[in-house]
Amino acid sequence: MGALPKQRTSRARQGERRAHHHLKLPQLVACPQCKTPRLSHHACPNCGTYRGRQVFLPKASK
Repeated sequence: MGALPKQRTSRARQGERRAHHHLKLPQLVACPQCKTPRLSHHACPNCGTYRGRQVFLPKASK
């Protein structure tokens, strides 16, 4: 026989354990070049710059 719980875990205790399982919104900052929101520590998908340098050419919009 394996290890089994002696008592049922209450909803309150279960909720306390899962309190940090919620989804978090991504941290967005304004790009210093084009002022569009971008992920922190990532290159801007709109203009392709990161820390003042051009790191890639953005795709042309249709």
